[in-house]
This record gives sequence, structure tokens and C-alpha cells, in this order.
Amino acid sequence: MKFKKKISVIGLGYVGLPLANRLSKYYNVVGFDTNSSRIQELKAGIDRNNDVDQKILVKSKIFFTQNIEETKKSDFFIVTVPTPVDQRKKPNLKSINSACKLVAPNLKKGSIVIFESTVYPGLTEEICKPILENYSKLSSPTDFGIGYSPERINPGDKVHTIEKISKIVSGQTDSICNKIYLVYNKIIKAKVYKASSIKIAESAKIIENAQRDLNIAYMNELSIIFNKMNIDTNEVISLASTKWNFLNFKPGLVGGHCISVDPYYLTYKSKKVGYHPKFILSGREINDNMPNYIVSQIKAKNRNKKIKKINFFGITFKENCSDFRNSLSLKMYELLRKNFKIDLHDPYYEGKFLNKNTFVKKFKDMEKADLNIISVSHEFYIKKKKYFVNNIFKKKSIIFDLKSIYSKREQKFFKLDLWQL
Repeated sequence: MKFKKKISVIGLGYVGLPLANRLSKYYNVVGFDTNSSRIQELKAGIDRNNDVDQKILVKSKIFFTQNIEETKKSDFFIVTVPTPVDQRKKPNLKSINSACKLVAPNLKKGSIVIFESTVYPGLTEEICKPILENYSKLSSPTDFGIGYSPERINPGDKVHTIEKISKIVSGQTDSICNKIYLVYNKIIKAKVYKASSIKIAESAKIIENAQRDLNIAYMNELSIIFNKMNIDTNEVISLASTKWNFLNFKPGLVGGHCISVDPYYLTYKSKKVGYHPKFILSGREINDNMPNYIVSQIKAKNRNKKIKKINFFGITFKENCSDFRNSLSLKMYELLRKNFKIDLHDPYYEGKFLNKNTFVKKFKDMEKADLNIISVSHEFYIKKKKYFVNNIFKKKSIIFDLKSIYSKREQKFFKLDLWQL
């Protein structure tokens, strides 16, 4: 049974569309995006991100629009726009500021604006609230409310879907927080937790990703150290994991729009309040430098100049996901193409141009090469492990298996010249 509440979701990307889809099962939902081609595709049941199945989209009750006036009379506005960093690693608030300016004139008395975008502690009330008040000519919380409920979606994850992920909610007042709680509690099967303030909720979100970033940075640094000592990092981690309180993180490339970005929001605010963080930024430096480190290892393997051609597999920022924003695989590819002939493949972009200079070949057209780099552990590649050996790897080719899709046993069985983090 649907409630009468009207909810507008602002931004229909990797976060907004799955959320709108889930909300539409219980509420009247307007899906707004400024990208006209995105709106037309969604109306036709096409999701380029592959987050919502075509059959579901076609039957969806979401009202997709590029006209912000269609959001008028909404009881709730949920903002899910990107919050990236600029070239100086400082918060780029252009999208979230624009979203506030678009939403504000359509607010009515009693409306509640919920932000899901990752921000630094205080941004919702210090930046977003004044913009909403200024452009709406209303006061908050007297006329309208604001709240914060951080997104926790894991793009490409078909197991931990939105309804199965626990949620945090917050609001300016207990009353506003309770109203937000009721909205999310209807769509979330997991537990919904109330934060005592918006700043607490903002902080909880930002340290989730900062913690993961630091844990991976630790493993990446161990990988660099153990490589110099000719020690198998994966075996070390596997054995260390036999102790109950060891955290089983793996080395790898940290990119995307969350883990590689969110720590900079925290460190930016930290500097603003007078503390220069060292540990968090050190982790970021290690992770950001991994493409350069891996390229240096490839060059070390090529001292005899035998590597003439490279196959590069996987360009997205993570497995089973089409998003290549801030992809360190892409960064590494760009570094290598300066010195090597490279054929590129990714199952999400077969036969397409990523940009005018980057063409992604079809898998069936990938030929044998001197060096094969498996940069992303797409399920597609895991299922093709034997095919790689029989059809793509040369007898003496080098394999840089960055996500360790091949086990030690497989390495011996297939007689692979394997390099792993």
C-alpha cells in the first residue's frame, strides 16, 4: 500500500536511482536529474549504470523529469548529487550548492530536505541550510526542516542491496528526525539508527570510508615492503587472518567517488578548525601513488626491453561496476600508454570509446601480448581464467594480477609468470 507522501529524489546516479526505485514501492516518487539524456533513457527503461534492471525500470512508478517544478508540493526532497574534490584535493561543492538552489523555490511549509551526499561535519547546516533559506525565502526549522542520512550503497554489489544495508538518520530537531526515520524505516529491512545531531551523522559517514582507506593503505605499504623482501603478501595476510582479531584487508587500487575522496573532506574541515592531520593524509598519499608504484615494477620487469605489447583488463574503479570516475586503473593505463602499445578491455565498455583517444576492444578481439595486466576483478574475468591461459597469455608472457584472481596453486598448475600486490 502506498502512502500519500510525495518524495522527490534529486540526482539519479549510482545512489539516487536505486533509492528512488526502492522508495517508489511505498511512496509517490519524482526522480529529477539535470541530464536530459539520462532522463530520456530512464523513461525508456535504460540504466547505463546497470544498477536497476530494465524490466523493473519499465514497470517503475517513478515520475522521471528534468523539470524541477515537477517537484513542487513534495513532502520530502532527498539530495543525492556527487560531492567530489577539485585538483587541489579540496571539496568541490558546485553540485550540492546547485541542487540547493534548484530545490529551494519548490519548498513548501512543512517540507523536509534530506541530504545523502557525503560531506564534512557541519556542511549541511553551515552551507546548505543558508542557501535553501535564501532561495526559498523560508526559515528552517520553523518553515521547513533539514536532515542528513548518508548513503551506504556499494555500486555493483547485488548482495548488499539498499534495503539490506543499515541506515543512519538525523534531523535538526527530534520531530524532524522522527519523520525522516519513518520514511526510511519503511524501505529498509535492516536497522535504522537515529543520530543525536546532523553533525554526528555526517561524521559517522565520513569516517567509514576514511577507515577503509587507511586499512587498505596499510596493506599497500606492506605489499611494497614484502615485494622488496621477495615475500608473498597474500600468504602473509592469509596466515595472519587465522587470528580472530586480525582485519583481513587486501592491497589494491583505491579509486572511485567515495573512499578516495571522502578523507579529503574530513582533512579539509580538520585544517579549518586548526589541526593538520597526518595519518589520514599519509594513507591517501600511499593509495594515490599505487599506479606509479605498479608502473615502476612493470618497467623493472622490462629492463631487457622484451615487452612490446600490453593487454590491459579492467578500467572501472572497482569490480562489477561501470563507474570509472577517479579510477586508478585508468590512471595507470594512461601512464603506460606513453611508453607501450596497449590494447584495453572492460566488459562494461566493449567496442566503445571512453573518450576520443581511448577505445575499449571486445574481449574476443584481444590478442596475445608480452604483458597482461588484470587490474579489476570483474566477475567476467574470474569466469574467464582458463580462457586467459589458453587464448591470451603467451607461454612466456608476464601477468600482473593486481586483484589476485589466480591462486598460488593455479599459478603453479598453469606455470604463470605472475606478479601480485
